[in-house]
Amino acid sequence: MKSIKVLFLCAVLLVVFTGLLQAQPTYSEALLQRAKSGDAEAQLQLGLCYGTGEGVFQDHKEAVKWYRLAADQGDEFAQYNLGVMYSNGEGVIQDKKEAVRWYRLAAEQGYANAQYNLGDMYYNGAGVIQNNKEAVRWFRLAAEQGDESAQYNLGVMYTSGEGVIQDYKEAAKWYRLAAEQGIADAQYNLGTMYGTGEGVIQDYKEAYFWLLIAAANNLDVAKQNRDVIAKKLSKQQKEQIQAKATKWFAEHYTE
Repeated sequence: MKSIKVLFLCAVLLVVFTGLLQAQPTYSEALLQRAKSGDAEAQLQLGLCYGTGEGVFQDHKEAVKWYRLAADQGDEFAQYNLGVMYSNGEGVIQDKKEAVRWYRLAAEQGYANAQYNLGDMYYNGAGVIQNNKEAVRWFRLAAEQGDESAQYNLGVMYTSGEGVIQDYKEAAKWYRLAAEQGIADAQYNLGTMYGTGEGVIQDYKEAYFWLLIAAANNLDVAKQNRDVIAKKLSKQQKEQIQAKATKWFAEHYTE
């Protein structure tokens, strides 16, 4: 099987933390009274009001206060938000270890965003001893729930053999799932793997398709590989794939 030497994978993890749980709570005296009476859901909502400045002056310290009250009652969304606040140092002194503690509590309850962030903390050794196997574990749990960033990161780790036995077939599986959800780097890597035949049966048409999508997503490196693959296809094949890619892009990115 021939490889195209110009092609190369983008083997860098996505590092952007999943941010605060977002909602559209409305501040009211009734909400405040419910929160004061110990209602965990109301405490979470009140924390969101203060965190976003919805109906009240934005106050991160006050947000942390209400998140903590709900988190102490086991609310996974409040636990996650508290983790984000500690991770970012908003309303509290930045403390990565404390962030990990709250992410873990939420992650153990199955919250995908917390699982992703906990995986990222293990991968980077932030607040915990660096551990790629633990990173893979938490990324996988989030990925299995459909988290596209976790799916991509899992693909990267299978590509590089970090925390797992290197397995290009498994990497391609996770790249495909993330690519279908719009992650440009996953689209690029999947297209590149089709071009080289790593983890998949070599298929220049599939390679061209995914590289077109990644390039349309403004990933400059995809344009180079797209042009390399284009030389392997006839004019008719390229036109057919371009039409298919245009349709796919419109279906997946139309708001």
